[in-house]
Amino acid sequence: MQYLAHDTFVAPARAKPQIWRLLLGLFLIAVTYALGVGLVFGGVFVVAGPDNAERWITEMVEATGPTGTLLLLATFAGMAIGPMIAAAVFHERLIRSLFGPLPRAVRHFLIALVVCAAAYSLSFLFPSDVEVIPNLERAIWLSFLPLALVGVLVQTGAEEILFRGYIQQQLAARFKATWIWLLVPSVLFGVLHWQPEIMGDNAIYIVAAATLFGLLAADLTAKTGSLGAAWGFHFTNNVVAILIVALDGPLSGLALYTAPIDPASPEIRPLILLDIGTTIVTWILIRLAVTRFP
Repeated sequence: MQYLAHDTFVAPARAKPQIWRLLLGLFLIAVTYALGVGLVFGGVFVVAGPDNAERWITEMVEATGPTGTLLLLATFAGMAIGPMIAAAVFHERLIRSLFGPLPRAVRHFLIALVVCAAAYSLSFLFPSDVEVIPNLERAIWLSFLPLALVGVLVQTGAEEILFRGYIQQQLAARFKATWIWLLVPSVLFGVLHWQPEIMGDNAIYIVAAATLFGLLAADLTAKTGSLGAAWGFHFTNNVVAILIVALDGPLSGLALYTAPIDPASPEIRPLILLDIGTTIVTWILIRLAVTRFP
């Protein structure tokens, strides 16, 4: 499969493609991300005071309340900033080169958003045995929605900049084999979703689903030569999973509805398969749309 637009997307990374630079960059990104998390925790301690900080930090870690979930999403700012610093310091690249041509990135983000919104809206019309219950009062949910959308935009943007931007570009600059720069970042992305303490035996299925999503997002990035389509794909997917209907438990604090199913229960495996099917169909539709509007 040829990815002509990807060659231009990767071009800025070819000046400094050495693997040692990538490894140093990843170390810097990890440190930056940790500092970002520390700043959020520190901010909570300063604002809430020592008496209330523990309660807020617990809510943030569990993400079962709206404010705690917002704070958790805010920690991803460090993950977004890290690749920008690494690209500039270790590869002498412009920060905007991580995104590809900005007009195209914005256009394809919006196209992917519209396609995903339509696909997920249709998927909700299919009959399902899954019961959903109200989680937040609608007025409260609407009051948090603007910041929640920004939070999801930051969270998904951080992951796209890191995995489909920085890592994918630098691997493609170093290795000619397509499978390396498509598969390696996708597997890393999937492995970071490993949560056996929450998902139990379902953890491996979540990792597989996340890896597949990463592979499809990498394909969209390579097809379009920018992060726009993959970011719009990721953003809309997470808006549905975090803000519309979430599993009852961690990361449900901003959801309008929750599905009262134990994440470790075998009951969610058909839902995972359904989600994988919806993801693949949506990816195909986005691919067709961005081909029509390059």
